[in-house]
Amino acid sequence: MNKHALLLLLLFAGCTMRPKPKSTVLFVCPYGGAKSVIAASYFNRIAQERGMPYTAVAAAAEEPYEAVPGPVAELLARDGFDVRTFKPRRVDAQVMKNAAAIVTIDCKVEADDVQRWDDVPKVSVDLEGSAAAIRRHVEALAEELP
Repeated sequence: MNKHALLLLLLFAGCTMRPKPKSTVLFVCPYGGAKSVIAASYFNRIAQERGMPYTAVAAAAEEPYEAVPGPVAELLARDGFDVRTFKPRRVDAQVMKNAAAIVTIDCKVEADDVQRWDDVPKVSVDLEGSAAAIRRHVEALAEELP
């Protein structure tokens, strides 16, 4: 193999061996159907509007709800989100491992570099206040991510 062919082979190998950038932002709340869904919905809108290379997903730290609670679905519908068919699921270790960012809202998960948003009001007590606090956090997170 000549010198030029070897150089091209090494350059090609270097390009293909780079790790794929992490693009998932994981939002976790206790039951995966309220706070994390609100956060993922607003984050995905911001990411799309700004051309950010991220997609948010919502998950439950505990046993997930069967569906998004009606008041949460209604609140999000007023802002143009349709989450009626979203099926909450429990957080997955592989998703956590591959996430660019992990945010917990009023719960805990075992992972490195977790952002905790424990100042968000309970949805069952103050849905509007909870959504407003989540939107503020989401805006700040979107500014922090590269």
